[in-house]
Amino acid sequence: MSLPINLGVGGALRAGFRFAVDNNYAAVVQVDADGQHPVNQIRDLVAAAEQFNAHLVIGSRYLSSDSSLIPSAPRRLAMRILSWVILQATGLLITDSTSGFRIICKPLLIEFAREFPAHYLGDTFEATIGAVRARFSVIEIPASLSPRQLGEPSSGKWKSVMLTARALIVSVLKLSPQPTCFNSY
Repeated sequence: MSLPINLGVGGALRAGFRFAVDNNYAAVVQVDADGQHPVNQIRDLVAAAEQFNAHLVIGSRYLSSDSSLIPSAPRRLAMRILSWVILQATGLLITDSTSGFRIICKPLLIEFAREFPAHYLGDTFEATIGAVRARFSVIEIPASLSPRQLGEPSSGKWKSVMLTARALIVSVLKLSPQPTCFNSY
């Protein structure tokens, strides 16, 4: 799939989800393009989704003893705060709330094709909260991540701090619009 303009991560994912739904795919595997995610562990995501009848399976670097990726102290702190917010918002402990290594299965895939957060942390943190609040099955499995192989982060440190603060405020105060399709669950 080739997009005529840059839609950002969230917009590109939503376009991909729409393509998958239009072509009757049962699931989509999300993998960041920076080489950090172990493509040989995609089978683990698929197996976990099937075994636990999960709609969203997240690969967590914090559940794996094989991860060679060690985030900086500020990033670890931010990720702990995001995990705490997810726990408070949903009652579900997610250790790696910003992991871009995940599988999204029908019927959640259909919902994400209709409406999906397009801003910073929307594709991971906020999408997870929305899925859990809508009573989709969300689980986490170990995934060994490696240091970035390609590309540059999409935002600098200060911009990341500001955007993370924004995501926290939006999630805690429930300011982001809940997809209408999620309200039926």
